Amino acid sequence: MTLLALWDIVRTQGYAGVREYTLTDALDCFYVALLAFGEGDIDRAAALAHRAASQDLNNRVYVQGAAYLDRVQRQGKAGVYVDGTAFAAFIRGGGNVGLYAAASRALRTVYDDYTSLAVLDVGVGDGLALLPALAESVSRVDLIEPSEVMLAKTTAALDTHGVTYTAANTTLQAFMASNHDMWNHDTWDAHGTWDMIQATWSLQSIHPSERPAAFEWFKAHGQRLLIAEFDVPDFADLYSPDRVCYILDHYQNGLAEYDGDGGLVAQGFLIPVMFGYFDRTADRTNWEGPITAWVEGLRAAGFESITTHKLFAYFWADAYMIDAR
Repeated sequence: MTLLALWDIVRTQGYAGVREYTLTDALDCFYVALLAFGEGDIDRAAALAHRAASQDLNNRVYVQGAAYLDRVQRQGKAGVYVDGTAFAAFIRGGGNVGLYAAASRALRTVYDDYTSLAVLDVGVGDGLALLPALAESVSRVDLIEPSEVMLAKTTAALDTHGVTYTAANTTLQAFMASNHDMWNHDTWDAHGTWDMIQATWSLQSIHPSERPAAFEWFKAHGQRLLIAEFDVPDFADLYSPDRVCYILDHYQNGLAEYDGDGGLVAQGFLIPVMFGYFDRTADRTNWEGPITAWVEGLRAAGFESITTHKLFAYFWADAYMIDAR
């Protein structure tokens, strides 16, 4: 049975419909394993993942997926950021090394166009993109970051750089609603604006329905906006064959970047994230999409000059920098 035929059954009969069929092809088995996982049928998901892996031992997704589902059977699901060691190894290894280096270079190129620059970094994380980009032209950095642990790492590094900064341990939405009351108004200009507002892979955590307000706020408070995001196709349905094949193909490449770590990143981060795409019981936490959609949203918010350029060919999707004024 082809994947398209299985998809047609899912659309018309749901998960119960595909349970009636004998599956032989490895891709079909793993596809139904994902369906079973989404329905909470973990035992069937694990059995089908093992069947897929046994038929294609070279497929990293099948093999690592089967191992992950064995663990879920024993221990249940866990949050993808629970294992900080695995995430740290992921973000500072594989393609992320080149990705963040490219982002930092792009930021530094912009900074070098200025003699004095006040920057607002939205979702700065632990400063992986910001810190290597810092130039003498950056006179002040203001930070918004909801993770207290990651924000502390960034501010500690800024202390050693001797850069003037203020930091808000909050979300962008809460900061916008606060009218900056969490900061001393003397630290930003009388109009509450920055020369540059930047966000590197942080705005995807904002629901699309909330983005217009954020974009309008950026337009009102920043002279220039830099956004780094991935150019991810827009898929119509959770289990459509094109979406499933896109995810499986790209994660095959991503897993290959961490082959030498004994499964640390695969089991501690990548595979849990991948299965999370199909988990109907978990709330969605990020909303990626095509770069064209980001540009359209910015234009609707009043940005008139918008350019994009490719930063890096990342395993998940090509990364782009959007420059809007």
